[in-house]
Amino acid sequence: MQLSAFSAPGRFWRGNLHTHSTLSDGCLAPEEVCRRYAAEGYDFISLTDHFIGRYGYPIADTLPFRSNSFTTLLGAELHSGAMENGELWHILAVGLPQDFTAPNAPDFQPVAGQESGPELAARARASGAFVAIAHPHWSGLTLADARSITAAHSVEIYNHGCAIGCDREGGGHVLDLLLSEGRDLTLIATDDAHFTEPDHFGGWVMVKAEANDPELLLEALKTGAFYSSQGPEIRNVEIRDSEVFVESSAVASVIVQGRGQAALAVHGTSMTRTSVALDRFRGSPWLRVTVVDTAGKRAWSNPVRFENTATGN
Repeated sequence: MQLSAFSAPGRFWRGNLHTHSTLSDGCLAPEEVCRRYAAEGYDFISLTDHFIGRYGYPIADTLPFRSNSFTTLLGAELHSGAMENGELWHILAVGLPQDFTAPNAPDFQPVAGQESGPELAARARASGAFVAIAHPHWSGLTLADARSITAAHSVEIYNHGCAIGCDREGGGHVLDLLLSEGRDLTLIATDDAHFTEPDHFGGWVMVKAEANDPELLLEALKTGAFYSSQGPEIRNVEIRDSEVFVESSAVASVIVQGRGQAALAVHGTSMTRTSVALDRFRGSPWLRVTVVDTAGKRAWSNPVRFENTATGN
């Protein structure tokens, strides 16, 4: 079994799915944000400004900044309702229509009677957006909160801005618990760039599509035809009878994770073709792969689920 990111037709396109501009609390104009990402070799971004009343509920019109070599997906970071800690939900929505109806979210504090976070996420997904749970660690997300967002396609496993600004970058724990409860989710690495600190060009997705086209990229995100990275490349992940076979750029560690305590790492020098034994994962209904280079930079495959196979249940 080969993961879809590596079996799908096309090539990989590098993109950032979480970015801010002067339309909300970023410090660069939308055109300059797009220029900088294009100059850094990105193929696409989604400019996801905070969709609240304070900023006029912006969905940035980035269509004028598209070119033959760079494109954009319309999006926003949505807010409405309180999590268990009493703070406002943060929900990433990529591929939003420009006429998406705003919630009653005047500012960064919840208000009585407003749409809940799960309701807003469901409405965004119904409108055609790719929906992700943003920065679970930074948000103080509980497992009950995470369970409630049934419309999510994905979870941020790495948020570069949160790593730089407060050392709360991860969402892997939340992701793995939801996977173990049967949820079908992918994972994304993002910047959450505001350009007010070195919070940019640190985490991205590599999306497999036949062209650098917004609709094709969005469809590939929804179907899981991508992987996420801070630097290393994953070139293939294949699940065989007795092993997980991983092809990558030169890395020092290849780690396979599954349900509960199922995890196994292989370490070495300049590894590009690595086999990890499947024995520890025979009872796991899912697994995913992380590769780590000598600088400590990671790349993550999306999870793969098994239904009544020899590897899974």
